Amino acid sequence: MLDKVTSTVAERRPAIDLHSLVAELFPINRSLTGAGVRQTLDIIARYVDLTIHEVPTGTPVLDWHVPAEWNIRGATISTLSGRRLVDFADNNLHVMGYSKPFHGVLSRAELARHVHTLPDQPDLIPYRTGYYADDWGFCLPDRLWRTMTDDSYRVEIDSELKQGALTYGEFFVPGETENEVLITCHICHPSLANDNLSGISVMTALAMRQMRQTRRLGYRFLLLPATIGALAWLDRNESRLDRVAHGLVLTCLGDSNGFHYKQSRKGAPIDRAVAHVLKHSGHRHEVLPFSPYGYDERQFCSPGLDLPVGCLMRGVHGTFPEYHTSADNLDFVKPDRLDESYVVIEQVLDLLDHDRVYERVDGRGEPQLGRRGLYRAIAGQREAGGATQMDLLWVLNLADGKHSLLDMAIRADVPFARIEAAARLALDANLIRPSEARA
Repeated sequence: MLDKVTSTVAERRPAIDLHSLVAELFPINRSLTGAGVRQTLDIIARYVDLTIHEVPTGTPVLDWHVPAEWNIRGATISTLSGRRLVDFADNNLHVMGYSKPFHGVLSRAELARHVHTLPDQPDLIPYRTGYYADDWGFCLPDRLWRTMTDDSYRVEIDSELKQGALTYGEFFVPGETENEVLITCHICHPSLANDNLSGISVMTALAMRQMRQTRRLGYRFLLLPATIGALAWLDRNESRLDRVAHGLVLTCLGDSNGFHYKQSRKGAPIDRAVAHVLKHSGHRHEVLPFSPYGYDERQFCSPGLDLPVGCLMRGVHGTFPEYHTSADNLDFVKPDRLDESYVVIEQVLDLLDHDRVYERVDGRGEPQLGRRGLYRAIAGQREAGGATQMDLLWVLNLADGKHSLLDMAIRADVPFARIEAAARLALDANLIRPSEARA
């Protein structure tokens, strides 16, 4: 029997308030490593039973090594008279990520070599990192920097780089088969609500939802520091990557842009599934070709692995003015946009899990629908927004052991849920049966 595909309104609603979770995580200072990452994972672990992994500093991971662990307690720029002009406590974007400790008095010219601003956006603080730079830096509004005309300033950075570990979270929901859907987001950005926290909140709600579902596929959720976290996971799991049937990287899901889906390198089934859901979602969207620049899809799609992983986002990295600035805040991320993103991805996961290949029990001619009560059943389906007679005819014609339900939905140009509802009717009437071929 097919699982019921149509969901109630309650089932389509996230189990948590997505924007509230973003707001709770927003003040935490995160980076590739350190206390902020652990604090973030501790909060997510309230909702799902995360496994926390610690990979020691210096551990080889593919062509890289895990960097030193970085933590920061505070940082300021002050006048020599003691007036504080820039304070990490006010905004954690003020300090370049992985800044090494520094204490001293510098001339303005010397300080300028360590200051990052955005002249074209003079009221915003940029987000900058120096993970492997052995350096330090401050980020501040260009308008403030232009008012700082003293000859010298006192600079204090109370940070620490030490032997420690890289931390990431993993949550697995098993299915009936060994095949898995890999869903990842990055957790290494500080107070950036869209480019970081939107993906974390949506993914947490999806993990909670998948726990409650009957699943054919397994679902593996990863919360990773960007690049190095994905490399660490791949290095530790290379022997089992053949189980990854589909994958999605989630990011930038809370802004008001239309949806953008970046295809996998290999042109995998996930690309067709997402494109189909977006086409019938009613939302503005664009499908983008794969490129080797972006988020962790470029690690999963590297040539020696070539996993079937795409990236779903609303605003595309580097193309909206709030990107990597202090304007990527709680006002920029909209509750209704987060909920929309959740529903779209939920529909993608349902499609992946329910996509199957069927064949007719007797494929010679069109079966008589009336004596099987299928016209009455279709009338009931239509009242519930389900299958039409034409949907059923498409299923009965294409159930040949070669076409999956997604193939049928694309050919008929109707939402996947309608084709699945029609297939359920045909299965109940013993007109089709599962094929040995798998979608």
